[in-house]
Amino acid sequence: MMRYLFDVSSNGWLELQWYLFSAVFLIAAGYTLRHNEHVRIDVVISHLSPRGRAWIDLIGGIFFLMPMAVVVMVLSWPIFVDSFVHNEYSSDAGGLLRWPVKLLIPVGFLLLNLQGVSEIIKRVAFLMGRIPDPLEEHHEPMAEEFLKGAAP
Repeated sequence: MMRYLFDVSSNGWLELQWYLFSAVFLIAAGYTLRHNEHVRIDVVISHLSPRGRAWIDLIGGIFFLMPMAVVVMVLSWPIFVDSFVHNEYSSDAGGLLRWPVKLLIPVGFLLLNLQGVSEIIKRVAFLMGRIPDPLEEHHEPMAEEFLKGAAP
């Protein structure tokens, strides 16, 4: 768009597009977990009781989500620091600084980790009978449900 409308061309515009695309997915991962919109095996989970689903979420959060998020966060931090210290730029002509996009990785996984802790606490509280089923409590309409309601 910049090249055709404003006659301005730079690899920086393309890289900015990649950076923003990366930011959306990395920063929104925790938000997606909060709204229970991550990809699941619904064929299996739909046949389980709410307690069974809570146990699967709890075990998955403790043994898979949390360790994976911590490992990625810890391993990506030195890569960001090195890029920041060396003021790393893209090797493309007109490229952008690399450290801001590299910072998105540990920050995104930190946010995912924090939301994972929240989800684990909610599942434990539900299994102890202290709160209602967290999966039923906060069901918000999805895009498909909005579209169905708007159809004639």
